[in-house]
This record gives sequence, C-alpha cells and structure tokens, in this order.
Amino acid sequence: MKTIIAASVHSAINNDPDCKLNCPSQPHKEEGGLRSQGIYKHSLPGKPLITVITVVFNGAETLRDTIESVMKQSYNNIEHIVIDGGSSDATVDILKQHDHIIDYWVSEKDGGIYDAMNKGISLCSGEYVGMLNSDDMFSDENALQVIADRFCMAKVDAVFSGLNIVDKKNIKKILRKYRVAKLNSVLLRIGVMPPHPTFYCKKSCYEEGGMYKTNYKIAADFEMLVRLLIKQKISWSFIDKVMVTMRSGGLSNSGFITGVKLNCEIVRACKENGLYTNLLFLALKLPIRLLELIR
Repeated sequence: MKTIIAASVHSAINNDPDCKLNCPSQPHKEEGGLRSQGIYKHSLPGKPLITVITVVFNGAETLRDTIESVMKQSYNNIEHIVIDGGSSDATVDILKQHDHIIDYWVSEKDGGIYDAMNKGISLCSGEYVGMLNSDDMFSDENALQVIADRFCMAKVDAVFSGLNIVDKKNIKKILRKYRVAKLNSVLLRIGVMPPHPTFYCKKSCYEEGGMYKTNYKIAADFEMLVRLLIKQKISWSFIDKVMVTMRSGGLSNSGFITGVKLNCEIVRACKENGLYTNLLFLALKLPIRLLELIR
C-alpha cells in the first residue's frame, strides 16, 4: 500500500504544472567507474598507488586523449578520478564509454576548477596525487613509472618535471618548452613555478596543509605551491624529462586582463604565506618566459 501511495504522489507531482514551477529542482548528478562495481585500489609493497585527477568541463574534444594517455601508462597501480562540472556537451558520454577504465567519475555542478580539484583530492585513495586535466596528456607511456621510482628512491614529498605546450589543433607543434628545475622562494617571488600538471605530491601534504583556496580564480595552484614550500617546507625532486603535453589555452593564458589578474593573485598568494613580492618583481619572469618560446 505504501508503494502505491508513494507512486501516486510521485505521479501527481510530475503532472502538476504548479509544482514544476514552484518546487526547487534537484541538482543533476551522474557518476560511475570501477568503484560502482565495488573495485577499489590501494598501495602495494613497493608499488604505491598514484592518483591522477582530471578536471573537465565541456571538454569532449580532448578528454578522450587524456583518458587514453592514463590508460596506456606502463605503471600498473594507478587510480584515475574524473571530476566533471556538469558538462552540456558529449563529455558524460565519453566518461560512460570508459566506465570500465576510470576508477571513479562524477558529473555535477561545482564551484569551478579549484573546487573540482579539491573534490578529487577528497575522493582519492592514492598515496601520491597529481592533476592531469582535459587539455593535458602524458608525453610518455612510462611517465608514472618514472614518478613512482623517483618517489621510492628519493623519499621526498613532491616531484615535478618538464612540460611542452603545443598548438591546440596540431599537438605535434610545440609552442613553448616549460621547464623549471627548482622550487624555491626566489623563483616564486618573481612568479615562476614548476608546471602544475607535472606536480605530484603525497596526499598527506594536502591533509596537513589544506586544499586549494577557492577564493582564488586563477592562481590557486601557485598559492598552493607557495604554501607547501614556505609553510610546510616540503622536500622535492626534479625529474629532468618532459612528462606532460598541454594544449595551449587555459585560465592563466587568456589575454592581458587575465594576466593582470593573475599577477595580482600571485602577489596576494605570496603575502598570505609570508613571502614578499610586488608587481615590479614579477616583471623579472619575462626573460624566462621568452626563453621558453619555440621559434
């Protein structure tokens, strides 16, 4: 009887035009992946679990390349989590097609890229965590094996490497070779940091120091690195290889006005973490950026 009553109420609600206008709509959420089949991964002796977090929004044109670059990795203890911000294109269709490969994916509205990254971190089980977003892909099938080996040998909190920025329509055309071999206060004061998609660190770094600050619109990744280095004093190791390929574009490369906002957030990030800089100091990074350009 309860079932019949509930079904009748549900039908009445769905067919009542006044209720459709006045009742608040529920946020749409879809999810899937290996976890939905009860398959969970964890670190093994000599083979730590590495979590790769992919954040995407309307990224159907490039997401497949990202997923397949993770799938092709030779390292065999990877957890891949995809956080979609409620895409309206074919992104969810692509996620469903890879349901048997991705460990967990979710599609729902969020508070932006850094909120999505935080969600991914909170969901992950990996001992080490990195971000590979929907415009990025691993440059080498052995990238995560190299990262795992370096963590095991160097016993550090974080590792990072080189990155190539390529033409969005022709990924064989390299536009910029992004290589920062150090993570130190001098470089951070002039706004230079290692490429974020190559940065992998212990999950415990986030647990101890906090997540990405969502009140930053462009430079929360920069603020995170300043916080990790200055306040948490993490240890790190540079891998002298190009590990990630990134298509051109993105929040921090979107024109003059965005550049000004980025620099203002960089100054703020340094100030909040006890590292002095100013907009004049940030001009010193220009020669470094010019050297990275491919002619």
